[in-house]
Amino acid sequence: MTPQPPQTSPRMRQQAQEHAALLPALLAEAQHLAASVVLGSHGRRRAGQGEEFWQFRSAVPGDPWRSIDWRRSARSDAHFIRQHEWQAAQSVLFWLDHGRSMAFTGDPARPTKQARANLIGLAAAILLVRGGERVGLMDDPEPPRPGQTQIDRLVAQIGAFDDGRDHGMPADHAFPRGARAVFVSDFLGPWQPLRDRVLASVDRGVAGALVQVLDPVEEAFPFDGRTEFLSISGAIRFETLRARGLRTAYLERLVERKATLQALAADTGWRYHCHHTDAPAQPALMWLYTALEKDR
Repeated sequence: MTPQPPQTSPRMRQQAQEHAALLPALLAEAQHLAASVVLGSHGRRRAGQGEEFWQFRSAVPGDPWRSIDWRRSARSDAHFIRQHEWQAAQSVLFWLDHGRSMAFTGDPARPTKQARANLIGLAAAILLVRGGERVGLMDDPEPPRPGQTQIDRLVAQIGAFDDGRDHGMPADHAFPRGARAVFVSDFLGPWQPLRDRVLASVDRGVAGALVQVLDPVEEAFPFDGRTEFLSISGAIRFETLRARGLRTAYLERLVERKATLQALAADTGWRYHCHHTDAPAQPALMWLYTALEKDR
């Protein structure tokens, strides 16, 4: 008996088609955002293997004759070595949280946290690929790769992910030696599993960055009177007649979570940044790219 493929409901097909329709726009927006960032020289400012010229230095005893730049040396009485920057390609792996909580926006005029996380992550990957780096997603078992083809692959993968849980969690990925990691999430889910993932990455010699994406409503808690709080997936429901009475406790918990993230970053040598969806994406992208450059 020939096995039949699993049936897909009309609603699931519609959701998949709607999401797929957004992917070309996401790629175009990420490319535009990446192009708006003015980059300096990408290579590491020290001598080594590479194609970018860095500087001339005076030859010293022990330098091979073949490394002397005879054209530059002919203009003086000394011999000069032409140095290049060390440009060893590295791997950067991204975790873009696809938990249901990331689908939240407090205003239809603002992007969801998921849309903004995807935009920042993809634009950063584009910049890194342009600089000769290898990029990939932690949810992908395949190793990170360079090139535009890999960017197209990332876009397709982003469109396919659906964590299904209220809060996502980065996969336990085997990082390449000397890799870097970028976690982009609201970081409002269970704390211990996230901490364990970061510490496991650090144990493998991985440097990284935590980018927290929040909606302004999550920072302000502007609720009053009778209010029903419902998680995006519908798994959690809470109704209260006095929403304002919860505001102080909620804001204290949010401040505590931010402080915990900052402390984790400080203890591990990672970097932390909080971005709000009502702000332009460019400053967050510039911060992330600079943070990754400093980790080289």
